[in-house]
Amino acid sequence: MRLILLGAPGAGKGTQANYIKEKYNIPQISTGDMLRAAIKAGTELGLAAKKVMDAGQLVSDDIIIGLVKERLKDADCANGYLFDGFPRTIPQADAMKDAGVAVDYVLEIDVPDEQIIERMSGRRCHPGSGRTYHVKFNPPKEEGKDDVTGEPLVQRDDDKPETVKKRLDVYHNQTEVLLGYYNKWAQSGEPGAPKYRKIEGVGPVEEIRDRAFAALSN
Repeated sequence: MRLILLGAPGAGKGTQANYIKEKYNIPQISTGDMLRAAIKAGTELGLAAKKVMDAGQLVSDDIIIGLVKERLKDADCANGYLFDGFPRTIPQADAMKDAGVAVDYVLEIDVPDEQIIERMSGRRCHPGSGRTYHVKFNPPKEEGKDDVTGEPLVQRDDDKPETVKKRLDVYHNQTEVLLGYYNKWAQSGEPGAPKYRKIEGVGPVEEIRDRAFAALSN
Protein backbone atom coordinates (compact mmCIF):
# COMPACT_ATOMS: atom_id res chain seq x y z
CA MET A 1 0.00 0.00 0.00
CA ARG A 2 1.65 3.21 -1.23
CA LEU A 3 -0.49 6.10 -0.21
CA ILE A 4 -0.78 9.87 -0.04
CA LEU A 5 -3.14 11.24 2.60
CA LEU A 6 -4.69 14.63 1.84
CA GLY A 7 -6.96 16.91 3.84
CA ALA A 8 -7.02 20.20 5.69
CA PRO A 9 -5.17 20.73 8.99
CA GLY A 10 -7.43 19.32 11.70
CA ALA A 11 -9.21 16.91 9.34
CA GLY A 12 -7.95 13.94 11.37
CA LYS A 13 -5.20 12.73 9.02
CA GLY A 14 -2.85 11.87 11.89
CA THR A 15 -5.41 9.66 13.63
CA GLN A 16 -6.33 7.82 10.42
CA ALA A 17 -2.66 7.51 9.43
CA ASN A 18 -2.06 5.48 12.61
CA TYR A 19 -4.87 3.04 11.75
CA ILE A 20 -3.65 2.68 8.15
CA LYS A 21 -0.02 2.15 9.23
CA GLU A 22 -1.03 -0.64 11.58
CA LYS A 23 -3.36 -2.36 9.12
CA TYR A 24 -0.89 -2.40 6.22
CA ASN A 25 2.32 -2.53 8.25
CA ILE A 26 3.82 0.49 6.49
CA PRO A 27 5.76 3.50 7.81
CA GLN A 28 4.40 7.04 7.87
CA ILE A 29 6.77 9.32 6.01
CA SER A 30 6.96 12.88 7.26
CA THR A 31 9.34 15.31 5.62
CA GLY A 32 10.03 16.94 8.99
CA ASP A 33 11.15 13.63 10.51
CA MET A 34 13.27 12.85 7.45
CA LEU A 35 14.98 16.23 7.57
CA ARG A 36 15.80 15.88 11.27
CA ALA A 37 17.13 12.33 10.76
CA ALA A 38 19.28 13.31 7.76
CA ILE A 39 20.73 16.30 9.62
CA LYS A 40 21.47 14.18 12.68
CA ALA A 41 23.09 11.46 10.54
CA GLY A 42 25.16 14.10 8.70
CA THR A 43 24.27 12.78 5.25
CA GLU A 44 25.11 14.84 2.18
CA LEU A 45 21.47 15.91 1.79
CA GLY A 46 21.18 16.50 5.53
CA LEU A 47 24.17 18.84 5.52
CA ALA A 48 22.77 20.69 2.49
CA ALA A 49 19.40 21.06 4.24
CA LYS A 50 21.03 22.26 7.47
CA LYS A 51 22.94 24.96 5.59
CA VAL A 52 19.69 26.26 4.04
CA MET A 53 17.80 26.09 7.34
CA ASP A 54 20.60 27.82 9.27
CA ALA A 55 20.32 30.66 6.76
CA GLY A 56 16.61 30.91 7.64
CA GLN A 57 15.47 29.73 4.22
CA LEU A 58 13.07 26.99 3.10
CA VAL A 59 14.56 23.68 2.05
CA SER A 60 14.21 23.25 -1.72
CA ASP A 61 11.95 20.65 -3.32
CA ASP A 62 15.06 19.01 -4.86
CA ILE A 63 16.51 18.28 -1.43
CA ILE A 64 13.16 17.05 -0.09
CA ILE A 65 12.64 14.70 -3.07
CA GLY A 66 16.21 13.44 -2.64
CA LEU A 67 15.44 12.65 1.01
CA VAL A 68 12.20 10.92 0.03
CA LYS A 69 14.00 8.70 -2.51
CA GLU A 70 16.65 7.79 0.07
CA ARG A 71 14.01 7.04 2.71
CA LEU A 72 12.05 4.74 0.38
CA LYS A 73 15.11 2.48 0.03
CA ASP A 74 14.88 1.57 3.73
CA ALA A 75 13.72 -1.97 4.58
CA ASP A 76 10.57 -0.82 6.40
CA CYS A 77 9.21 0.56 3.10
CA ALA A 78 9.13 -2.90 1.50
CA ASN A 79 5.35 -3.20 2.01
CA GLY A 80 4.71 0.41 1.02
CA TYR A 81 4.53 3.80 2.73
CA LEU A 82 2.19 6.57 3.73
CA PHE A 83 2.83 10.24 2.97
CA ASP A 84 1.12 12.69 5.31
CA GLY A 85 1.68 16.42 4.78
CA PHE A 86 3.63 15.87 1.57
CA PRO A 87 3.44 16.86 -1.21
CA ARG A 88 2.08 20.30 -0.30
CA THR A 89 2.39 21.98 -3.69
CA ILE A 90 2.05 21.15 -7.41
CA PRO A 91 5.83 21.48 -8.01
CA GLN A 92 6.43 18.92 -5.23
CA ALA A 93 3.79 16.59 -6.72
CA ASP A 94 5.39 16.97 -10.17
CA ALA A 95 8.84 16.30 -8.72
CA MET A 96 7.58 13.13 -7.02
CA LYS A 97 6.00 11.99 -10.28
CA ASP A 98 9.18 12.77 -12.27
CA ALA A 99 11.27 10.90 -9.69
CA GLY A 100 9.12 7.81 -10.23
CA VAL A 101 7.83 7.63 -6.64
CA ALA A 102 5.03 5.06 -6.97
CA VAL A 103 1.61 5.83 -5.47
CA ASP A 104 -1.29 3.35 -5.40
CA TYR A 105 -3.91 5.54 -3.72
CA VAL A 106 -4.52 9.17 -2.90
CA LEU A 107 -7.01 9.39 -0.02
CA GLU A 108 -8.72 12.69 0.73
CA ILE A 109 -10.34 13.20 4.14
CA ASP A 110 -12.99 15.86 3.63
CA VAL A 111 -14.18 17.96 6.58
CA PRO A 112 -15.97 21.34 6.27
CA ASP A 113 -14.02 24.34 7.62
CA GLU A 114 -16.60 25.18 10.28
CA GLN A 115 -16.31 21.64 11.70
CA ILE A 116 -12.51 21.92 11.81
CA ILE A 117 -12.69 25.29 13.58
CA GLU A 118 -15.13 23.86 16.15
CA ARG A 119 -12.99 20.73 16.56
CA MET A 120 -9.70 22.58 17.06
CA SER A 121 -10.81 25.71 18.89
CA GLY A 122 -12.66 23.58 21.47
CA ARG A 123 -9.50 21.75 22.53
CA ARG A 124 -8.07 22.43 25.98
CA CYS A 125 -4.99 20.91 27.53
CA HIS A 126 -3.36 20.49 30.91
CA PRO A 127 0.20 21.81 30.40
CA GLY A 128 1.75 19.68 33.15
CA SER A 129 0.64 16.27 31.85
CA GLY A 130 -0.40 16.91 28.23
CA ARG A 131 -3.92 15.58 28.97
CA THR A 132 -6.37 16.97 26.44
CA TYR A 133 -10.07 17.72 26.59
CA HIS A 134 -12.69 19.24 24.33
CA VAL A 135 -15.31 21.68 25.59
CA LYS A 136 -18.02 19.89 23.58
CA PHE A 137 -16.85 16.37 22.70
CA ASN A 138 -14.78 15.45 25.77
CA PRO A 139 -15.33 18.03 28.52
CA PRO A 140 -13.53 17.91 31.89
CA LYS A 141 -15.65 17.05 34.97
CA GLU A 142 -15.34 20.66 36.10
CA GLU A 143 -15.28 23.36 33.46
CA GLY A 144 -11.78 24.66 32.72
CA LYS A 145 -10.05 22.33 35.18
CA ASP A 146 -7.98 19.16 34.82
CA ASP A 147 -9.81 16.04 36.09
CA VAL A 148 -6.76 14.72 37.95
CA THR A 149 -5.07 17.76 39.47
CA GLY A 150 -7.84 20.39 39.37
CA GLU A 151 -5.31 22.78 37.77
CA PRO A 152 -6.51 25.20 35.08
CA LEU A 153 -6.66 24.04 31.46
CA VAL A 154 -5.30 26.21 28.65
CA GLN A 155 -6.08 26.72 24.98
CA ARG A 156 -2.91 26.42 22.89
CA ASP A 157 -2.18 29.28 20.50
CA ASP A 158 -2.38 26.77 17.60
CA ASP A 159 -5.98 26.02 18.54
CA LYS A 160 -7.26 29.60 18.72
CA PRO A 161 -9.96 30.21 16.06
CA GLU A 162 -8.00 32.99 14.30
CA THR A 163 -4.90 30.74 14.04
CA VAL A 164 -6.98 27.80 12.76
CA LYS A 165 -8.60 30.07 10.14
CA LYS A 166 -5.16 31.27 8.96
CA ARG A 167 -3.93 27.69 8.62
CA LEU A 168 -7.06 26.77 6.66
CA ASP A 169 -6.53 29.79 4.36
CA VAL A 170 -2.96 28.63 3.64
CA TYR A 171 -4.28 25.12 2.93
CA HIS A 172 -6.99 26.41 0.55
CA ASN A 173 -4.56 28.70 -1.26
CA GLN A 174 -1.57 26.36 -1.55
CA THR A 175 -2.45 22.72 -1.04
CA GLU A 176 -6.08 22.28 -2.09
CA VAL A 177 -5.04 22.41 -5.77
CA LEU A 178 -3.50 18.95 -5.21
CA LEU A 179 -6.99 17.47 -4.89
CA GLY A 180 -7.71 18.41 -8.51
CA TYR A 181 -4.20 17.44 -9.63
CA TYR A 182 -4.46 13.88 -8.30
CA ASN A 183 -8.11 13.47 -9.26
CA LYS A 184 -7.30 14.41 -12.85
CA TRP A 185 -4.26 12.11 -12.95
CA ALA A 186 -6.33 9.22 -11.51
CA GLN A 187 -8.94 9.67 -14.24
CA SER A 188 -6.35 9.96 -17.02
CA GLY A 189 -5.87 6.21 -17.29
CA GLU A 190 -2.09 6.77 -17.57
CA PRO A 191 0.07 3.81 -16.54
CA GLY A 192 1.14 4.30 -12.91
CA ALA A 193 -1.73 6.69 -12.15
CA PRO A 194 -3.01 6.30 -8.57
CA LYS A 195 -6.62 5.64 -7.57
CA TYR A 196 -8.26 8.69 -6.00
CA ARG A 197 -10.65 8.17 -3.09
CA LYS A 198 -12.52 10.77 -1.04
CA ILE A 199 -14.13 10.02 2.32
CA GLU A 200 -16.11 12.14 4.74
CA GLY A 201 -14.06 12.88 7.85
CA VAL A 202 -17.03 13.67 10.12
CA GLY A 203 -18.39 11.30 12.77
CA PRO A 204 -16.91 8.80 15.25
CA VAL A 205 -13.22 8.04 14.66
CA GLU A 206 -13.94 4.32 14.15
CA GLU A 207 -16.54 5.07 11.46
CA ILE A 208 -14.05 7.26 9.59
CA ARG A 209 -11.46 4.48 9.93
CA ASP A 210 -13.89 1.96 8.41
CA ARG A 211 -14.63 4.37 5.54
CA ALA A 212 -10.88 4.73 4.91
CA PHE A 213 -10.32 0.95 4.90
CA ALA A 214 -13.28 0.43 2.55
CA ALA A 215 -12.00 3.15 0.19
CA LEU A 216 -8.54 1.55 0.08
CA SER A 217 -9.86 -1.91 -0.69
CA ASN A 218 -11.53 -1.14 -4.01
